[in-house]
Amino acid sequence: MNKGQLVAKISREAKVSKTAANAVLDSFINTTMTTLKKGDKVVLVGFGTFLPMTRKARKGHNPKTLKSLTIPARKVVKFKAGKEFLAKLK
Repeated sequence: MNKGQLVAKISREAKVSKTAANAVLDSFINTTMTTLKKGDKVVLVGFGTFLPMTRKARKGHNPKTLKSLTIPARKVVKFKAGKEFLAKLK
């Protein structure tokens, strides 16, 4: 499912215009990104938790040349699914 399909589905289920659904989705995405960038987590009870993490620098190698290199540390986002979310996947 892409963003357009998600907006259309939200629009139908919430009985709002596609423009309104798109605005809400954009607001959710921007708010989530801003919160994670500050280092805070986003918890949606029953759905899951978005956690900002820092992956440590580590050693690796270029598979073509087999030359060793250092992979720099970077920020990543971890998603931990909630119990209700996992239960609905079964």
